[in-house]
Amino acid sequence: MLQESACYIALMADIIRRIKFELWRQTDELVYTFVLTERLDNLPAYKRLDQDVWIVRRPDWGWVAWDEVTQSCTGLPWNVLPENNKGTSPPDGGWVSWKGSKSYVYSLVYIT
Repeated sequence: MLQESACYIALMADIIRRIKFELWRQTDELVYTFVLTERLDNLPAYKRLDQDVWIVRRPDWGWVAWDEVTQSCTGLPWNVLPENNKGTSPPDGGWVSWKGSKSYVYSLVYIT
């Protein structure tokens, strides 16, 4: 019973740790903050605090920045294959994004 309680506590701590993250842009240290938010389609997603920008888990892509209007991916984890990108939260580490002719490299870091 004690071991089950310790596993439950560890699981809850991990969930709490993954409620909010920041994307740190490596070129100029600009920081965007995202929080876990339930979308209208009941899928888990993270919304950027200052704009209507979402990181969602797509069945075929895993966790990505997704533009609903154009139905296109605008960012994704750098060194994670789609089959390894389907966990309960976006993977931390390197991410890349693009908008028009510009692309950026970020570090995804969970915060408490």
